[in-house]
Amino acid sequence: MKLGLGWKLYGDGSAPPPGEVVRPDERLSWGRTAGLGAQHVIAMFGATFVFPVVMGLDPNLAIMMSGVCTILFLLIVNGKIPSYLGSSASFVGAAVIISPGGSDPAALTGAILVAGVVLALSGLAIHLLGPNVIVRAFPPAVTGAVVMLIGFNLAPVVSDAYWPHDQWIAVLTMAFVILATVLLRGFLARITILLGLVFGFVLSWVFDLLFGTTPTPLGDGTVEDAFRVDLSAVAEAPWIGLPDFHAPEFHLSAILVALPAVIALIAENAGHVKAVQEMTRDDLDPYMGRAILADGVATVLASSVGGAPTTTYAENIGVMAVTRVYSTAAYYVAAVVAILFGLCPKFGALVAATPEGVIGGITVILYGMIGLLGAKIWVENRVDFGNPLVLVPIAAGLIAGIGNVSVAFTESFQISGIALGTLIILVGFHVLNTLAPESMRPVPPTRDTSASATGAAEEGREEGREGAARS
Repeated sequence: MKLGLGWKLYGDGSAPPPGEVVRPDERLSWGRTAGLGAQHVIAMFGATFVFPVVMGLDPNLAIMMSGVCTILFLLIVNGKIPSYLGSSASFVGAAVIISPGGSDPAALTGAILVAGVVLALSGLAIHLLGPNVIVRAFPPAVTGAVVMLIGFNLAPVVSDAYWPHDQWIAVLTMAFVILATVLLRGFLARITILLGLVFGFVLSWVFDLLFGTTPTPLGDGTVEDAFRVDLSAVAEAPWIGLPDFHAPEFHLSAILVALPAVIALIAENAGHVKAVQEMTRDDLDPYMGRAILADGVATVLASSVGGAPTTTYAENIGVMAVTRVYSTAAYYVAAVVAILFGLCPKFGALVAATPEGVIGGITVILYGMIGLLGAKIWVENRVDFGNPLVLVPIAAGLIAGIGNVSVAFTESFQISGIALGTLIILVGFHVLNTLAPESMRPVPPTRDTSASATGAAEEGREEGREGAARS
């Protein structure tokens, strides 16, 4: 199976019976494989275009590059790890600081590109030194704190940038997503963000018909009456064309803000590899570093043309758990479909027309969920906050990061927010644990765990049970 290409036909090409699975180097009939590819596209679609919109990047380009990067990922891991690379949420906090309101996308993508290089080098180091180096360098206490920092640092963005545009649309969209997440089951429960966006879009259009214009804050601080939905750009956009490319720019201050996301991405990728390993029962530890390297290379490629950063997607792991089909052939189909979607500017214009109030209602949940993933890492790994070696550096780093505290070294160079908080957590934790007596040092975990690993596996098992019940 050179480069992971060339799949064996599974049985007669039909779906596997209960208890059986289709392995990564096998495939169903091409018709069924195409159908599975379409499921993977739907699973990744919502988050893959929502995150670029929130970061002020072109969603069409993000969709297209997700397909290109997925193919690249599968080639680098030799088809051993079936995964889809969608847009990453880990850089959302950095985007708000570097390019507020999408004002400087070149500086943002430049910072993401450098972070991608660091992620790729980290993957190479993990490949050479072994996967246990992840836990030693980024123990759960540190990883959970950085992930929490990335999410909760975004709270002012919701309250200052999105929510004021239309508070009632934001409230109703938020309520819809909350109810849908609890009441819906199976696949629909996995795409509640996408459903919330559609609901808010339609609701905004209805509000325009019933109530007319609404006072809308402009970038210069003034307020103007405007309709919530403006589809003029959609009508003008062609059906077929290239997305908007741009070259990255490199600024040290922006790079320092983006680098903490690397820690979250290492944990996320490692967790997803563990989740796939748990379901396929293959030993994927030898490919852990290669997967992280592949994601880093993919992020470099995407950001080099102005696209969004990438990461492996738990949403697609859930699809595999339901279908019991781990064939990488389905991911190649999904990647090709995503590339074709990216070549439709009219679709991109429709996404860009999403009302700000809708984004406010979605992000108030989304940002909070990102932050709480950090707490999930702590709980699952039984992090001991009774130990001052854990408690003190994390407490200081969280407050410095969430409160956007700054330390100025010169008039033109300072470290603040997420970058400063991460530095305090990472350096403080390791320095204190080096200086402290052996009896005070926290006991390292005996296995590689993370929110992504446990969460993705649990979600996969749950969907698998629901899928079996439905069949």
